Amino acid sequence: MEEQKARTLLCEAGLKLVEHGLVARTWGNISCRLTEKSFIITPSGRTYEELTPEDMVVVQIEDLAWSGHIKPSSELGLHAEVYKLHNSIGMVIHTHQQNASAVASARRDIPCLHDTMKQVIGGEVLCAEYGLPGTKKLKLATAKALRMSGSKAALMANHGAVCYGKNMEEAFSVAMTLEEVCATYVKMECNKQYPAVDSSKQGIYDFYIKQRGEKR
Repeated sequence: MEEQKARTLLCEAGLKLVEHGLVARTWGNISCRLTEKSFIITPSGRTYEELTPEDMVVVQIEDLAWSGHIKPSSELGLHAEVYKLHNSIGMVIHTHQQNASAVASARRDIPCLHDTMKQVIGGEVLCAEYGLPGTKKLKLATAKALRMSGSKAALMANHGAVCYGKNMEEAFSVAMTLEEVCATYVKMECNKQYPAVDSSKQGIYDFYIKQRGEKR
């Protein structure tokens, strides 16, 4: 993709992430492939509402080299590993979306629940082993989970999710579908443990907290 177009696209994608509740404040990050050897990514420590096209940082996939006075997201290595999976990947999103983050904190894999999940995401979603943010362990574990499932999304233990697609529309579709799937999965698991309570009539977190409180 032409670099200036990609810079503008990332600004638009950042606002879209916030609008749909997939990130908050400076959490999460987005990138777009430029060539077979490079991608462009959102900077570190900036809110999505204040980003400009000039704030985006070009990064080399193989050695993570970048230049300029603006520091790229600390998860640049994670994005690079995802782009290495195959050349058709055009955009990568790392989110902290609510339901996916809840399942990731429980370190659960999600089986393929229905046809839409299969069509949009590709199948089951695995939870990668825990690694500290920005570390080699995190990026390699996440890439491994994506390779093993063959899907376009993976959960990251205690650290949200990563989704990808050939373009912005596909990547966002994967992220939104993942959030719906995770909400369904949480309700299913709650109903297994507390079959007498209809968790669909209250917020997932309110339900969870209420049940935890009753156990104490």
